[in-house]
Amino acid sequence: MPKRLRMTRRFPVSMTNDAYRKLQAFAGQAGITQDEALVFLFENFNSITNEDTLPHRLTLFKAELADRKK
Repeated sequence: MPKRLRMTRRFPVSMTNDAYRKLQAFAGQAGITQDEALVFLFENFNSITNEDTLPHRLTLFKAELADRKK
């Protein structure tokens, strides 16, 4: 029997316009809501990320973070 989808937590999320557009596109293509898309991405994080490139991409993101906040 599938696990019941209970939304038990709410939190305000800030994201860039690019990230929001990608979330909207992903949810639309998958035929689910944006909330459901975020649940899917986080519940399946380890299986949908590439373990070889994730640390490198995270390092690049963190290096640009200060400039992006200006």
